[in-house]
Amino acid sequence: MEAEARYGIEELASLGGVSRRTVRYYVQEGLLPAPLGLGRGRHYDANHLERLLRVKALQERGLSLDEVRRDLERGDGRDVAAELSMAPASPRVNRSAWTRLEILPGVELHLSGRHRLPSPRRLEELAEWCRTHLRPEGGPGGE
Repeated sequence: MEAEARYGIEELASLGGVSRRTVRYYVQEGLLPAPLGLGRGRHYDANHLERLLRVKALQERGLSLDEVRRDLERGDGRDVAAELSMAPASPRVNRSAWTRLEILPGVELHLSGRHRLPSPRRLEELAEWCRTHLRPEGGPGGE
């Protein structure tokens, strides 16, 4: 990869084999650094592509996003993706991507990759409903 490479979000997503939405999500989640530049000049470089490919490789080997994040934060130079690629994958295991959202302490929403995440406003409405109707046992209003 050349150091001067500059990619728009569409090109980065295509090279990484993901959607633009996934690129934005990974940036939001801190798995990818924010794009360089401002406004219409925002772009990604070879480091973004390398990181995106690493995230994707780790996910394809069955790591959750939290596990991927820990691997990226560790930064010890170990190539976990290469190590995992040597491990035999079990064809009998059905894998699917899930997103886990903690609505309130002790209340989680799990969405398969086939479902879109609700908007932040809708999530706040859901959290408010949960605060009202799902009180802990023995707590205020609990049985």
